[in-house]
Amino acid sequence: MEKSCPRYQKVKKKYLKFISSQEVMSEPFRNKVGQLNKFFLPISKMIKEEYQKKKKTKIIGLTGGQGTGKSTISNILKIILKEAYELETVIFSIDDFYRTLNERKIISKNISPLFLTRGVPGTHDTKMLYKSIKNLKNYKFKKFLIPRFDKSIDDRLSKNKWLKVKKKPNIVIFEGWCVGVTAQKKKDLINPINKLEKQKDSKRIWREKVNLEISKDYKKIFNLIDKLIFLKVPSFKYVFKWRLLQEKKLRINSRGKKTMTDKQISNFIMFYERLTKHMLKVLPKTADTVINIDQKHRLKSIKFN
Repeated sequence: MEKSCPRYQKVKKKYLKFISSQEVMSEPFRNKVGQLNKFFLPISKMIKEEYQKKKKTKIIGLTGGQGTGKSTISNILKIILKEAYELETVIFSIDDFYRTLNERKIISKNISPLFLTRGVPGTHDTKMLYKSIKNLKNYKFKKFLIPRFDKSIDDRLSKNKWLKVKKKPNIVIFEGWCVGVTAQKKKDLINPINKLEKQKDSKRIWREKVNLEISKDYKKIFNLIDKLIFLKVPSFKYVFKWRLLQEKKLRINSRGKKTMTDKQISNFIMFYERLTKHMLKVLPKTADTVINIDQKHRLKSIKFN
């Protein structure tokens, strides 16, 4: 892989510097150079080749359960695309398009109290998200702002803290746990998947509304993705384990801001369970690239569909 990557030594140096800045005491990155060569360089090459077909802005979807490393991988790909191929890359998360706390309070009163909790389709501002991606792909690009969401306050940040996109990027990495999700069949919604659905969604109002949102506005958004990369976890139980690790990072970086206890995380991921399990069934066959993650949180194998 070294021979096929331009400016390999520079790429490797910047990559290793970034990785060391991300390491948390509880979980150091293993086989760093091996991972660069086996996973990140082939993916970056695939993205570069996709861009070169028409030299138009490409939207790369990066999806996978909570705690799979989407943000870290997005930043690694950005480094390689810039250093090896001189491709300008913008990263943003579907999480940044969550509706404001006040907007979710209104939906929770009007439809289901479960919509107060951010996460599932229906809790994002899909109009703003669609418009942003269309603008990034548009031939006549106009500079604009991408919102920023602060999970520690569970609300959108003020406009002066939003991401400024001043020039048209070559590549956009659009990451998020439910990016690329497809609607379920109606019969699959009948039985509750956990105690949250059993106790708080006995009439299926919440999950049916989520499914409807996926089949309409989210489908329209995900159709704008040029290539979808799926980070596949061994099973849903690892989402909980790795989400705990994510929260630990948040506690270190948030300095006194509000974070969740282990019990709160256990309740929180029940909101994600149905769609995460659905994605684990569907996306290995439909995503353009599938990366299998093993039980020790390591990238295990890669498959280009």
